[in-house]
Amino acid sequence: MSATLLFRRFLADPMKIAYVVPSSRGMVKRILERMDFERARVFVEFGGGEGCYTRQIARRMAPEAKLLVFELDPHLAEHLRRQFRDDPRILIYQSDAALFRDELHKLGLKHADYVISGIPFSYIEPAAKKVILHSVHDGLSREGMFIVYQVSMELKGHARMFPGCEVEYFLANIPPMFILAFHKSEITLRKKPRRAKKPLKAEAVA
Repeated sequence: MSATLLFRRFLADPMKIAYVVPSSRGMVKRILERMDFERARVFVEFGGGEGCYTRQIARRMAPEAKLLVFELDPHLAEHLRRQFRDDPRILIYQSDAALFRDELHKLGLKHADYVISGIPFSYIEPAAKKVILHSVHDGLSREGMFIVYQVSMELKGHARMFPGCEVEYFLANIPPMFILAFHKSEITLRKKPRRAKKPLKAEAVA
């Protein structure tokens, strides 16, 4: 049902929705492996879609944690509200992701520990892209991370405010995706990955 709704919304507005099907389980798992759920208490998601990431973050995050989900499409936003209506930790906003810091402040929260995003940045004008990137950088905690999944690496060239980025091309998804993990601090960039697999290539943002 969720996948069908996402496909219908893609057909209705492909420039806004961008993806035909939800991310694969493998890609969701790979992205969440980058998050320290024992430490983190504030999560933000841009482009919640049908909820494949939201559900898995909710299962892992602490009872006192918060997850703020931003979804512009009204049908998908309502679908998310219905899914998580009984979980007070999860807040759904049908508003611009660039305003996430305002919503954090309303909740008495200074920073987010992680921001993940699947919104199609390649469709966004460069000036608006910069606004979102600066907002995310300023809104992250000192050891925070901005994790983006995209069909291209185009966003990396706009993200010079971040000291570094880890890049992975994940083939086991339709379509294959680049996972870009932008670090707020070089401290976290130097930390070893938690999963015991081949280390990702750490690159300075050019």
